[in-house]
Amino acid sequence: MGLLSKAESARNKKLHKVDKEKKQYIHQVSPARKKVITQEIRKKRKKIVKHLGKELTATPKLKKGKKIPTVKVSQVKTKVVIKDKIKNQLKGIKDKIIAPKGDQETVKDVDSKGKETIPTEETVAAKPTGNKLFDLGSLKAEIKSQFERSHATAAKEGFIYTGVPGFDDLLDNGIPKNGSILVAGGAGSGKTIFCLQTLFHHLAEGKKCIMMSFEESEEKLIGHMEQFGWNPRKYIKKKQFYVKRFNPFEITRSVDALLMQAKGELMIEVDPLILPKGFKPDFIVVDSLTAIASAFTAKDESYRIYIEQLFRFFENIKATALLITETEQVPKIFSTTGVEEFLADGVIVIYNIKRGNIRERAIEILKLRGTSHQNKIVAMSIGEKGVTVYPEQEVFGEIQGP
Repeated sequence: MGLLSKAESARNKKLHKVDKEKKQYIHQVSPARKKVITQEIRKKRKKIVKHLGKELTATPKLKKGKKIPTVKVSQVKTKVVIKDKIKNQLKGIKDKIIAPKGDQETVKDVDSKGKETIPTEETVAAKPTGNKLFDLGSLKAEIKSQFERSHATAAKEGFIYTGVPGFDDLLDNGIPKNGSILVAGGAGSGKTIFCLQTLFHHLAEGKKCIMMSFEESEEKLIGHMEQFGWNPRKYIKKKQFYVKRFNPFEITRSVDALLMQAKGELMIEVDPLILPKGFKPDFIVVDSLTAIASAFTAKDESYRIYIEQLFRFFENIKATALLITETEQVPKIFSTTGVEEFLADGVIVIYNIKRGNIRERAIEILKLRGTSHQNKIVAMSIGEKGVTVYPEQEVFGEIQGP
Protein backbone atom coordinates (compact mmCIF):
# COMPACT_ATOMS: atom_id res chain seq x y z
CA MET A 1 0.00 0.00 0.00
CA GLY A 2 1.41 3.41 -1.04
CA LEU A 3 1.79 6.48 1.06
CA LEU A 4 -1.31 8.07 -0.50
CA SER A 5 -3.62 5.16 0.30
CA LYS A 6 -2.33 4.92 3.87
CA ALA A 7 -2.94 8.61 4.46
CA GLU A 8 -6.43 8.32 2.99
CA SER A 9 -7.10 5.33 5.22
CA ALA A 10 -5.91 7.29 8.26
CA ARG A 11 -8.17 10.19 7.35
CA ASN A 12 -11.20 7.92 6.94
CA LYS A 13 -10.53 6.28 10.29
CA LYS A 14 -10.20 9.68 11.93
CA LEU A 15 -13.48 10.92 10.46
CA HIS A 16 -15.17 7.71 11.54
CA LYS A 17 -13.82 8.32 15.05
CA VAL A 18 -15.41 11.79 15.06
CA ASP A 19 -18.80 10.36 14.06
CA LYS A 20 -18.53 7.59 16.64
CA GLU A 21 -17.66 9.97 19.48
CA LYS A 22 -20.48 12.31 18.47
CA LYS A 23 -23.04 9.51 18.56
CA GLN A 24 -21.69 8.23 21.88
CA TYR A 25 -22.05 11.49 23.79
CA ILE A 26 -24.72 13.43 21.89
CA HIS A 27 -27.56 11.71 23.83
CA GLN A 28 -26.23 12.85 27.21
CA VAL A 29 -26.96 16.52 26.77
CA SER A 30 -29.92 18.82 26.20
CA PRO A 31 -31.18 19.72 22.70
CA ALA A 32 -29.55 23.15 22.91
CA ARG A 33 -26.22 21.58 23.82
CA LYS A 34 -26.61 18.97 21.08
CA LYS A 35 -26.87 21.74 18.51
CA VAL A 36 -23.71 23.42 19.78
CA ILE A 37 -21.76 20.14 19.80
CA THR A 38 -22.93 19.16 16.32
CA GLN A 39 -21.98 22.52 14.82
CA GLU A 40 -18.56 22.44 16.50
CA ILE A 41 -17.83 18.88 15.31
CA ARG A 42 -18.77 19.79 11.74
CA LYS A 43 -16.36 22.74 11.80
CA LYS A 44 -13.52 20.69 13.20
CA ARG A 45 -14.27 17.82 10.85
CA LYS A 46 -13.75 20.17 7.90
CA LYS A 47 -10.41 21.23 9.41
CA ILE A 48 -9.27 17.61 9.57
CA VAL A 49 -10.19 17.01 5.92
CA LYS A 50 -8.54 20.25 4.80
CA HIS A 51 -5.34 19.73 6.80
CA LEU A 52 -4.81 16.10 5.80
CA GLY A 53 -5.71 17.04 2.25
CA LYS A 54 -2.71 19.38 2.13
CA GLU A 55 -0.43 16.61 3.32
CA LEU A 56 -1.79 14.29 0.64
CA THR A 57 -1.25 16.76 -2.22
CA ALA A 58 2.43 16.95 -1.25
CA THR A 59 2.76 13.16 -1.73
CA PRO A 60 4.07 11.98 -5.14
CA LYS A 61 1.52 10.04 -7.23
CA LEU A 62 2.48 6.95 -9.21
CA LYS A 63 1.67 7.37 -12.90
CA LYS A 64 0.71 4.46 -15.11
CA GLY A 65 3.63 2.88 -16.89
CA LYS A 66 6.23 4.55 -14.69
CA LYS A 67 8.63 2.80 -12.41
CA ILE A 68 8.21 3.10 -8.68
CA PRO A 69 10.31 6.12 -7.69
CA THR A 70 12.93 5.93 -5.02
CA VAL A 71 11.53 6.96 -1.68
CA LYS A 72 13.17 10.15 -0.53
CA VAL A 73 13.89 11.05 3.04
CA SER A 74 11.43 13.98 2.83
CA GLN A 75 8.64 11.58 1.79
CA VAL A 76 9.35 9.32 4.75
CA LYS A 77 9.23 12.34 7.08
CA THR A 78 5.87 13.39 5.61
CA LYS A 79 4.50 9.89 6.22
CA VAL A 80 5.76 9.89 9.79
CA VAL A 81 4.32 13.36 10.45
CA ILE A 82 0.84 12.28 9.33
CA LYS A 83 1.04 9.05 11.34
CA ASP A 84 2.25 10.87 14.47
CA LYS A 85 -0.47 13.53 14.22
CA ILE A 86 -3.20 10.92 13.95
CA LYS A 87 -1.66 8.96 16.82
CA ASN A 88 -1.56 12.05 19.02
CA GLN A 89 -5.19 12.82 18.25
CA LEU A 90 -6.29 9.30 19.20
CA LYS A 91 -4.24 9.51 22.37
CA GLY A 92 -6.18 12.64 23.30
CA ILE A 93 -9.27 10.48 23.82
CA LYS A 94 -7.68 9.09 26.97
CA ASP A 95 -5.56 12.04 28.03
CA LYS A 96 -6.94 15.55 27.76
CA ILE A 97 -4.33 17.76 26.11
CA ILE A 98 -4.31 21.34 27.37
CA ALA A 99 -2.50 23.84 25.16
CA PRO A 100 -0.17 26.49 26.64
CA LYS A 101 -1.86 29.65 27.88
CA GLY A 102 -0.63 31.52 24.82
CA ASP A 103 -2.61 29.19 22.56
CA GLN A 104 -5.85 29.42 24.55
CA GLU A 105 -8.80 31.53 23.64
CA THR A 106 -11.50 32.00 26.27
CA VAL A 107 -14.96 30.99 25.07
CA LYS A 108 -18.38 30.80 26.69
CA ASP A 109 -19.47 27.52 28.23
CA VAL A 110 -22.95 26.13 27.61
CA ASP A 111 -24.54 23.98 30.31
CA SER A 112 -26.84 20.97 29.78
CA LYS A 113 -29.86 23.29 29.56
CA GLY A 114 -28.32 25.38 26.76
CA LYS A 115 -27.60 28.39 29.00
CA GLU A 116 -24.33 30.33 28.73
CA THR A 117 -22.19 30.17 31.85
CA ILE A 118 -18.98 31.88 32.91
CA PRO A 119 -16.11 29.52 32.02
CA THR A 120 -13.91 28.28 34.83
CA GLU A 121 -10.32 27.13 34.76
CA GLU A 122 -11.54 23.59 34.12
CA THR A 123 -13.93 24.49 31.30
CA VAL A 124 -11.85 26.96 29.27
CA ALA A 125 -11.59 25.52 25.79
CA ALA A 126 -8.10 25.27 24.35
CA LYS A 127 -8.49 26.22 20.71
CA PRO A 128 -5.66 24.94 18.48
CA THR A 129 -3.82 27.53 16.44
CA GLY A 130 -2.01 27.34 13.12
CA ASN A 131 -2.19 23.90 11.52
CA LYS A 132 -2.91 22.00 14.75
CA LEU A 133 -5.57 19.32 14.34
CA PHE A 134 -8.83 19.38 16.29
CA ASP A 135 -8.42 17.64 19.65
CA LEU A 136 -11.40 15.30 19.84
CA GLY A 137 -10.27 14.05 23.24
CA SER A 138 -10.57 17.55 24.70
CA LEU A 139 -14.11 17.91 23.37
CA LYS A 140 -15.06 14.53 24.83
CA ALA A 141 -13.66 15.47 28.23
CA GLU A 142 -15.37 18.88 28.08
CA ILE A 143 -18.77 17.36 27.25
CA LYS A 144 -18.47 14.80 30.05
CA SER A 145 -17.25 17.42 32.53
CA GLN A 146 -20.08 19.85 31.75
CA PHE A 147 -22.70 17.10 31.89
CA GLU A 148 -21.53 15.90 35.32
CA ARG A 149 -20.93 19.42 36.61
CA SER A 150 -24.41 20.65 35.69
CA HIS A 151 -25.98 17.79 37.67
CA ALA A 152 -23.68 18.33 40.63
CA THR A 153 -24.40 22.07 40.61
CA ALA A 154 -28.17 21.51 40.59
CA ALA A 155 -27.88 19.16 43.60
CA LYS A 156 -25.70 21.67 45.44
CA GLU A 157 -28.28 24.40 44.93
CA GLY A 158 -31.03 22.26 46.44
CA PHE A 159 -32.36 20.42 43.40
CA ILE A 160 -31.98 16.89 42.07
CA TYR A 161 -32.72 15.09 38.82
CA THR A 162 -34.92 12.07 38.24
CA GLY A 163 -32.62 10.42 35.72
CA VAL A 164 -35.62 9.63 33.48
CA PRO A 165 -34.50 10.33 29.88
CA GLY A 166 -36.12 13.51 28.55
CA PHE A 167 -38.04 14.37 31.71
CA ASP A 168 -35.30 16.47 33.30
CA ASP A 169 -35.26 18.66 30.16
CA LEU A 170 -38.67 19.95 31.27
CA LEU A 171 -37.07 21.33 34.45
CA ASP A 172 -34.95 24.46 34.70
CA ASN A 173 -33.10 23.30 37.82
CA GLY A 174 -34.49 19.92 38.84
CA ILE A 175 -37.01 18.89 41.48
CA PRO A 176 -36.66 20.31 45.02
CA LYS A 177 -34.34 18.22 47.16
CA ASN A 178 -36.04 16.92 50.32
CA GLY A 179 -39.41 17.88 48.83
CA SER A 180 -42.58 15.78 48.51
CA ILE A 181 -43.83 15.28 44.95
CA LEU A 182 -47.17 13.77 43.95
CA VAL A 183 -47.11 11.48 40.91
CA ALA A 184 -50.73 11.30 39.78
CA GLY A 185 -52.37 9.32 37.01
CA GLY A 186 -54.86 6.65 36.02
CA ALA A 187 -54.44 2.89 36.07
CA GLY A 188 -51.69 1.63 33.75
CA SER A 189 -50.29 5.07 33.02
CA GLY A 190 -46.78 4.21 34.26
CA LYS A 191 -46.62 5.95 37.65
CA THR A 192 -44.93 3.09 39.52
CA ILE A 193 -42.39 2.48 36.75
CA PHE A 194 -41.54 6.20 36.64
CA CYS A 195 -40.90 6.20 40.40
CA LEU A 196 -38.92 2.93 40.40
CA GLN A 197 -36.75 4.26 37.58
CA THR A 198 -36.05 7.41 39.57
CA LEU A 199 -35.16 5.30 42.61
CA PHE A 200 -32.75 3.20 40.59
CA HIS A 201 -31.05 6.33 39.23
CA HIS A 202 -30.39 7.53 42.78
CA LEU A 203 -29.32 4.08 43.95
CA ALA A 204 -26.67 4.13 41.22
CA GLU A 205 -25.48 7.46 42.60
CA GLY A 206 -24.98 5.94 46.03
CA LYS A 207 -28.18 7.24 47.68
CA LYS A 208 -30.20 5.25 50.22
CA CYS A 209 -33.71 4.52 48.98
CA ILE A 210 -36.86 2.75 50.13
CA MET A 211 -39.95 1.65 48.24
CA MET A 212 -43.00 1.60 50.52
CA SER A 213 -45.82 -0.35 48.91
CA PHE A 214 -49.39 -0.56 50.15
CA GLU A 215 -50.49 -2.67 47.20
CA GLU A 216 -47.96 -4.90 45.40
CA SER A 217 -45.66 -7.40 47.10
CA GLU A 218 -41.92 -6.94 47.50
CA GLU A 219 -41.06 -9.70 44.99
CA LYS A 220 -43.43 -8.31 42.39
CA LEU A 221 -41.87 -4.85 42.61
CA ILE A 222 -38.36 -6.29 42.44
CA GLY A 223 -39.47 -8.29 39.41
CA HIS A 224 -40.70 -5.09 37.73
CA MET A 225 -37.26 -3.53 38.13
CA GLU A 226 -35.48 -6.62 36.81
CA GLN A 227 -37.70 -6.66 33.71
CA PHE A 228 -36.18 -3.33 32.69
CA GLY A 229 -32.61 -4.53 33.18
CA TRP A 230 -32.15 -2.92 36.59
CA ASN A 231 -30.53 -4.91 39.38
CA PRO A 232 -32.15 -3.99 42.71
CA ARG A 233 -30.96 -7.11 44.54
CA LYS A 234 -27.34 -5.97 44.73
CA TYR A 235 -28.45 -2.77 46.50
CA ILE A 236 -30.78 -4.72 48.77
CA LYS A 237 -27.86 -6.99 49.70
CA LYS A 238 -25.77 -3.92 50.64
CA LYS A 239 -28.73 -2.61 52.71
CA GLN A 240 -28.77 0.49 50.56
CA PHE A 241 -32.25 -0.28 49.25
CA TYR A 242 -35.37 -1.58 51.00
CA VAL A 243 -38.63 -2.73 49.45
CA LYS A 244 -41.26 -2.96 52.20
CA ARG A 245 -44.94 -3.80 51.97
CA PHE A 246 -47.42 -2.29 54.44
CA ASN A 247 -51.02 -3.17 55.20
CA PRO A 248 -52.97 0.11 54.94
CA PHE A 249 -55.52 -1.11 57.51
CA GLU A 250 -52.78 -1.57 60.10
CA ILE A 251 -52.10 2.17 59.85
CA THR A 252 -55.47 2.93 61.41
CA ARG A 253 -54.19 1.37 64.63
CA SER A 254 -51.73 4.23 65.04
CA VAL A 255 -54.23 6.91 64.06
CA ASP A 256 -55.63 7.20 67.58
CA ALA A 257 -52.12 7.85 68.89
CA LEU A 258 -51.55 10.48 66.19
CA LEU A 259 -54.84 12.16 67.08
CA MET A 260 -53.88 12.25 70.74
CA GLN A 261 -50.49 13.66 69.79
CA ALA A 262 -52.11 16.35 67.60
CA LYS A 263 -54.36 17.38 70.51
CA GLY A 264 -51.43 17.54 72.92
CA GLU A 265 -52.71 14.61 74.96
CA LEU A 266 -49.74 12.41 74.07
CA MET A 267 -46.25 13.69 74.94
CA ILE A 268 -44.22 11.13 73.01
CA GLU A 269 -43.56 11.36 69.27
CA VAL A 270 -45.39 8.89 67.04
CA ASP A 271 -44.16 8.43 63.47
CA PRO A 272 -46.78 7.77 60.78
CA LEU A 273 -44.48 5.19 59.15
CA ILE A 274 -41.93 2.83 60.65
CA LEU A 275 -38.61 2.70 58.78
CA PRO A 276 -36.08 -0.12 59.12
CA LYS A 277 -34.04 0.39 62.28
CA GLY A 278 -30.98 2.57 61.73
CA PHE A 279 -31.93 3.31 58.10
CA LYS A 280 -32.16 6.97 57.07
CA PRO A 281 -33.29 7.15 53.42
CA ASP A 282 -32.42 9.91 50.97
CA PHE A 283 -35.27 8.96 48.66
CA ILE A 284 -38.71 7.45 49.39
CA VAL A 285 -41.51 6.23 47.14
CA VAL A 286 -44.99 5.63 48.62
CA ASP A 287 -47.30 3.53 46.44
CA SER A 288 -49.93 4.72 47.03
CA LEU A 289 -51.71 7.43 49.03
CA THR A 290 -54.95 6.19 47.49
CA ALA A 291 -54.49 2.80 49.15
CA ILE A 292 -53.84 4.51 52.49
CA ALA A 293 -56.99 6.60 52.08
CA SER A 294 -59.03 3.41 51.59
CA ALA A 295 -58.30 2.53 55.22
CA PHE A 296 -59.94 5.76 56.38
CA THR A 297 -63.44 5.23 55.00
CA ALA A 298 -65.82 7.76 56.58
CA LYS A 299 -62.92 9.15 58.61
CA ASP A 300 -61.93 12.18 56.54
CA GLU A 301 -60.68 14.19 59.51
CA SER A 302 -58.49 11.33 60.70
CA TYR A 303 -57.04 10.89 57.20
CA ARG A 304 -56.30 14.63 56.91
CA ILE A 305 -54.38 14.60 60.21
CA TYR A 306 -52.50 11.46 59.17
CA ILE A 307 -51.49 12.96 55.79
CA GLU A 308 -50.28 16.17 57.44
CA GLN A 309 -48.18 14.10 59.84
CA LEU A 310 -46.83 12.01 56.95
CA PHE A 311 -45.65 15.05 54.95
CA ARG A 312 -44.11 16.54 58.10
CA PHE A 313 -42.36 13.22 58.76
CA PHE A 314 -40.69 13.27 55.33
CA GLU A 315 -39.66 16.87 55.89
CA ASN A 316 -38.13 16.12 59.30
CA ILE A 317 -36.01 13.20 58.07
CA LYS A 318 -34.92 15.32 55.08
CA ALA A 319 -35.89 12.78 52.45
CA THR A 320 -37.13 13.41 48.92
CA ALA A 321 -40.47 11.62 48.53
CA LEU A 322 -42.47 10.59 45.46
CA LEU A 323 -46.08 9.90 46.49
CA ILE A 324 -48.25 8.04 44.00
CA THR A 325 -51.97 8.82 43.75
CA GLU A 326 -54.57 7.05 41.63
CA THR A 327 -56.84 9.33 39.58
CA GLU A 328 -59.08 9.18 36.55
CA GLN A 329 -57.30 8.86 33.20
CA VAL A 330 -57.98 12.55 32.60
CA PRO A 331 -58.11 13.87 36.17
CA LYS A 332 -59.74 17.02 37.46
CA ILE A 333 -58.31 16.56 40.95
CA PHE A 334 -54.95 14.91 41.52
CA SER A 335 -55.35 13.29 44.94
CA THR A 336 -58.01 11.62 47.05
CA THR A 337 -59.08 14.69 49.02
CA GLY A 338 -57.20 17.60 47.44
CA VAL A 339 -55.27 18.15 50.67
CA GLU A 340 -52.30 16.14 49.35
CA GLU A 341 -51.67 18.38 46.35
CA PHE A 342 -51.87 21.43 48.61
CA LEU A 343 -49.22 20.00 50.96
CA ALA A 344 -46.97 18.69 48.17
CA ASP A 345 -44.06 20.68 46.73
CA GLY A 346 -44.86 19.45 43.25
CA VAL A 347 -47.37 17.53 41.15
CA ILE A 348 -46.42 15.38 38.15
CA VAL A 349 -49.35 14.08 36.10
CA ILE A 350 -49.08 11.04 33.81
CA TYR A 351 -51.85 10.56 31.27
CA ASN A 352 -53.07 7.49 29.41
CA ILE A 353 -54.83 9.37 26.60
CA LYS A 354 -57.42 7.67 24.44
CA ARG A 355 -57.27 8.54 20.74
CA GLY A 356 -59.74 6.50 18.73
CA ASN A 357 -59.08 2.86 19.53
CA ILE A 358 -55.60 3.33 21.00
CA ARG A 359 -54.07 4.95 24.06
CA GLU A 360 -51.02 7.18 24.17
CA ARG A 361 -49.04 8.11 27.26
CA ALA A 362 -48.17 11.70 28.07
CA ILE A 363 -46.74 13.59 31.04
CA GLU A 364 -46.72 17.12 32.45
CA ILE A 365 -45.41 19.02 35.44
CA LEU A 366 -48.49 20.65 36.91
CA LYS A 367 -46.85 22.30 39.89
CA LEU A 368 -43.35 22.73 41.29
CA ARG A 369 -42.40 25.04 44.14
CA GLY A 370 -39.18 27.00 44.18
CA THR A 371 -38.27 26.59 40.52
CA SER A 372 -39.63 27.11 37.02
CA HIS A 373 -40.49 24.42 34.50
CA GLN A 374 -42.03 23.99 31.07
CA ASN A 375 -45.81 24.18 31.06
CA LYS A 376 -46.83 21.67 28.44
CA ILE A 377 -48.04 18.10 28.05
CA VAL A 378 -45.48 16.00 26.17
CA ALA A 379 -45.32 12.45 24.87
CA MET A 380 -44.06 9.59 27.01
CA SER A 381 -43.39 5.93 26.29
CA ILE A 382 -42.44 2.81 28.20
CA GLY A 383 -39.89 0.57 26.50
CA GLU A 384 -37.41 -2.18 27.37
CA LYS A 385 -35.29 0.20 29.46
CA GLY A 386 -38.16 1.97 31.19
CA VAL A 387 -39.76 5.38 30.74
CA THR A 388 -38.66 7.83 28.08
CA VAL A 389 -40.08 11.35 27.80
CA TYR A 390 -40.04 13.39 24.58
CA PRO A 391 -39.82 17.05 25.69
CA GLU A 392 -40.09 18.44 22.15
CA GLN A 393 -43.14 16.35 21.20
CA GLU A 394 -46.15 18.19 22.57
CA VAL A 395 -49.52 16.45 22.81
CA PHE A 396 -52.24 18.55 21.20
CA GLY A 397 -55.91 18.04 20.53
CA GLU A 398 -58.80 17.02 22.69
CA ILE A 399 -57.96 14.65 25.51
CA GLN A 400 -60.60 11.96 25.85
CA GLY A 401 -61.60 10.13 28.97
CA PRO A 402 -61.93 6.35 29.52
